[in-house]
Amino acid sequence: MYDIALSVSAIARSGTRADVAWMVAPTVSDEALAFTPGGGRLGSLANGAFDGLLADIAARKLPSGRLVSHAVTELESLMSGLPAGSAVEFVIVPAAAFPPELWSDLLQREAVAITLTTSEGDVTGVRVATASNAQPPERELLAAGRPGIARAEGSITTVLAPVPRLVVAGSGPIAEALAAQGVVLGWKASVESRPDIVAGMSATLSWLDAIVVMGHDLEPSSRCLMAALESDAGYIGALGSRSMQEARAEWLAYREVTDLSRVHGPAGLSIGARSPAEIAVSIVAEIVAERTRE
Repeated sequence: MYDIALSVSAIARSGTRADVAWMVAPTVSDEALAFTPGGGRLGSLANGAFDGLLADIAARKLPSGRLVSHAVTELESLMSGLPAGSAVEFVIVPAAAFPPELWSDLLQREAVAITLTTSEGDVTGVRVATASNAQPPERELLAAGRPGIARAEGSITTVLAPVPRLVVAGSGPIAEALAAQGVVLGWKASVESRPDIVAGMSATLSWLDAIVVMGHDLEPSSRCLMAALESDAGYIGALGSRSMQEARAEWLAYREVTDLSRVHGPAGLSIGARSPAEIAVSIVAEIVAERTRE
């Protein structure tokens, strides 16, 4: 749900309807899918296996949320990896039913607990809690620091916990090794060299996230670095020769971007790294060190 928070919050502010769906059984994650009038879809859920099912429910424009139970078909099994015939459950809730602070909490990458009260499959109430206002049961769930589901008579609580994101702006062996190292640590890693796409990714980054810029072409790598500096990323790294670093600084200065104090360049701890894998380890270690530095 973190990935769609920016878009859904904008839709909610505009007064346009959106319905948000996520899975509550048999697995839980921070994946969510939002439907807008006219068939628009935001986000991703179970590799799209159940989009049609959920879109049909969203199209009904129900006044309140709904708990959806479904048996996985053969085709859905191939797409989602869930066993055919197994039971799966979703909730789909109008965005207007959520308190507005949910979206700002998600944009700040806060862990949140969403408690839905239910009656005969209908969602009759929505409560959102963070560490600052959690009640005892919610507080324990949030303290675990991982996604989860808790059920009680007449209620379902979904706990969302943010996963660090690593955006690698570039391409090549080092970029691939860096993304792979991020995945090993359980981060969401993506590799992209197009400045416009990197700018879009950067807009959703928070203090928990990192972006590393590399590349031998001055213009695109400098644009990526400018997008990184405009973001809220907790770590910004830059790779390249000394002359490339200086050229990027000049490119940015020409565009009145002169404060590069947030940039770690060259990125990575000084461990004598030479191979792409070693360079990746040095960068990831620096990201972790920066995040935990008091």
